[in-house]
Order: sequence, then C-alpha cells, then structure tokens
Amino acid sequence: MDKPDGGRESVKVLIVAVEQTAGSALYGMVDVLMAAGNLWQAMAGEPEHRMFHVDIVALDRAPFRCGHGIPVIPDFSITDNPGGEILILPELWLGPDESLHGQYPALIAWIKRKFQEGITIYSACSGTVMLAETGLLNGYEATSHWGYQDLFRKYYPEVHFQAQPNLVFSDPSARIVTAGGATSWHDLALHIIARHGSPGEALRIAKVYLLKWHEESQLPFTPLVRRSLHGDSVVRHCETWLAEHFRENGALQKLVEVSDIPERSLKRRFKAATGHTLIEHLHNLRVEEAKKMLETTHSPVAEISAAVGYEDISFFRALFRRLTGLTPGQYRRLFQPILRDGEQKKSYEQVV
Repeated sequence: MDKPDGGRESVKVLIVAVEQTAGSALYGMVDVLMAAGNLWQAMAGEPEHRMFHVDIVALDRAPFRCGHGIPVIPDFSITDNPGGEILILPELWLGPDESLHGQYPALIAWIKRKFQEGITIYSACSGTVMLAETGLLNGYEATSHWGYQDLFRKYYPEVHFQAQPNLVFSDPSARIVTAGGATSWHDLALHIIARHGSPGEALRIAKVYLLKWHEESQLPFTPLVRRSLHGDSVVRHCETWLAEHFRENGALQKLVEVSDIPERSLKRRFKAATGHTLIEHLHNLRVEEAKKMLETTHSPVAEISAAVGYEDISFFRALFRRLTGLTPGQYRRLFQPILRDGEQKKSYEQVV
C-alpha cells in the first residue's frame, strides 16, 4: 500500500484492459480516481493525499492497442496476480449481439479467483458482459447499457438484467456493483470515491471535472441538514434546541413551549426563515442522524429507528427512502467502510 501523506494508505485499484476496451472509459477512470484527494486540494491550497493507486492489468505485459487504436501499456499481467482491494471492468466496444463467450478464459478464471480472494468488483456499461461471463452474476440483478438486454436474455439468462438503474448492487455482500449506460463510468467513479474514500471528496471531484451526477445517485450523498443564514433570533434558538433534543418524543410540542410564542406564529416564522417547515426540519435531523449510525455502526435498523425518535419502523423506512432515495439497508451497504486485511464484517442480513 502507498502511504503518500505519511499515514493514510491509498486504496489499491486494478483495472482490466483487453483489445475491446474503450480507451475513454479506461483512462477516464484512471485519471479521475488518481485525482481523488489531491486535485481539488492542490487548487484550493489544502493538504493533498492520494486516495487511490490505480494499475492496469492485461493478459500479459506487452503493449497493445485497445478500442479505436488507443495504446495501452499494462502495469501487470494476470499471471503477475497483483493484489488489490478493487477490480474494475470498464466499458468494451461490443455490438448488441456480441458476447464474450469462449474468449479470454484465463482472464475470466482470474477475475473469479480475485473475487474469491475478497476483492470488490465494479463493472461499467458493457464491462458487465465480461462480468456475466464469469458466472458471478448468476441469480443476481445487474445493469448495463439498455442495448444489451437481448444479449443478456440470450447468453446470460440466469442474470436478472435491469435496464433502468445507474448502479445496481448485484450480490448480498455488496462486493459486486454494476453500472449502466455508456458514460456510466462517471457515476461509477464517483460512487467508488464516495464509498472507499469519502462522499465529500466525490462531490469535489464531480465539481472539478464537471461530471454529471445523476439525480438518483446524488440523493444519498446530499446532507439533509444545512444551517440557514437568516436574522430571526427566535428561529435560530429553535434550530439549536432541536439539534440537541430531536430524538425526544413530543419534541415539537416541547419546542413550542421553549420558544414561548404561539405555535402558529412559530411555524410561520420558521418556514419564512429556513424555507421548510418545523416537521420537515425534525425529520431531516432524525434521518441525518440515522444515516450516521448506518455508516458507523452495525446496530439493527429497528434500534436505529427508535434511537432517532421513530417507534414505527415502517414509517421510518418509508421516510428514509423518500429523503435519501435508498432503503436503510441499501444505504448501509453503500457507505459502510470496506474492511481490509482479511477482516470480516458482520452479515448485513443480521442488521437490515
């Protein structure tokens, strides 16, 4: 592992390249991941640290040209069997009826072996065809470009192909993630940075590169609680009080008593000052706290629901999904840190 800033280790990333690989997706992914932790920081005059170290892996180390004649100089061959925490299968130049059946048997076997060793696999667009060839997607949902849905029905009928989502968690351990259309590597790169680095860094990279983060992918990363700039001292006091007491039963009624002004007046002033209602603010505080607990603990969702103020877990689940775009279980799988060095994480089935 690299330790570029004297302590924090770079996450080791391997990207597979073959002759059909799309050069833009290959080098775009390399460029964006290698920029995480240092590009924005260099521009802003902040301390830099490289979050990811990326190597290209091919059938052998000999230079070759991938799609549209773009040169590739591999860092490793599959026989070198380099170590890593992440394996990426980028977009391939494949026709809508072209499978990889029978091609690259040594590479397909190597990908399966790396997964068995504990690596997390990500595929973008038609890279999912290569992943399907391994059999690792059998019985699970997966996505790719919509143009490949007939190919999947014909050659990989055991894969539950989904044409609509940008990202799909394809196995219960969340160690296989597939991405959709031709520029889905943008979403995938930002997802990898958020999951293995930090959501804040993913947002900074999106801004620097002007990458479009599709709405359904952006929602889980959006903070629900932002301090509003306004001049209403009563409302500021209410915001401060709620930040400390939002978990309590009857929090809003207690707030009305603390504010010492009529409930209707308080609600009107709060909406005018902040742009949202008191109940919306309370829900945002509670769900934001639930997000933190899902990110940092293995507590069951029912316990988290009660801890933030909701006895009705069904209501909590529905509210959480409305505000974040994900179920609590999906959110946990997205943001729980990936453990390293052989550590075993408690089964998600026990906590969702």
